[in-house]
Amino acid sequence: MLPYIFTIFGFHIPTYGLLVALAFLAGLAVSGKLARRQGLDSEVVLNLGIYCAMAGIAGAKLLMILIDFKEYARDPSLLFSLSTLQAAGIFYGGLLAALVTAYFYMRHKGLPMLATADVLAPGVALGHSIGRLGCFAAGCCWGAPSSLPWAVMFTKPEAHDLVGVPLGVHLHPTQLYEAIAEAIIFVILYRLIGKPHRPGTIIGLYLVLYSTVRFFDDFLRDPQQPNPFGGPFNNAQWISLGLIALVVGFWVKSRRRARVLAHT
Repeated sequence: MLPYIFTIFGFHIPTYGLLVALAFLAGLAVSGKLARRQGLDSEVVLNLGIYCAMAGIAGAKLLMILIDFKEYARDPSLLFSLSTLQAAGIFYGGLLAALVTAYFYMRHKGLPMLATADVLAPGVALGHSIGRLGCFAAGCCWGAPSSLPWAVMFTKPEAHDLVGVPLGVHLHPTQLYEAIAEAIIFVILYRLIGKPHRPGTIIGLYLVLYSTVRFFDDFLRDPQQPNPFGGPFNNAQWISLGLIALVVGFWVKSRRRARVLAHT
């Protein structure tokens, strides 16, 4: 749609990069505000957000490389190509890397893990929503062909050259589907975190809601990610199901533990 904001003397300002930077700042601002409201050290939480963002960038690219390992093994020079450097990678790789980084950082700093993760969750949802607008502008993560009234068509050759999106074809705006869904998730989480809740409720709800959105959205995406297990689900959908099962299992275990404590 709009791969570049503007071009000066052959130097391009990419829309995607600008929106990702805005997403990062917006997410940090929300997390810092919520940390202060919840009585946490906002400076430490902001540092945590920065470390998670860096880990997320690396994790997203690493998962992208692992999924397309055969292609990169066939031509290792692709690791240093402009397309690989510009690629956003796969969100779940970034999310998992950020969660691991957050775990060790919070343990090192003595932060309450679940309560800290709760204040980060709304910021992640807001940042992801803005980031998906960047995907839409660049043309990446495009949808399958569609005849729906709101289908979109990419026409700029720059978008095709950058990410490979087909031109002149009506497609599902899967990037906007996720952007809207993440904005709604942000509103839900932001409202709930101000109400009494058990630690871990907000981050758990985020993982369940986003995983559900991503599971169904991927049916409308093109190209589909490879599926190592066969069947109708791709890698991202299997990760979605795994995260949902993990969170639901944690919730069930927590409730059982609370019942046992209540009867002792």
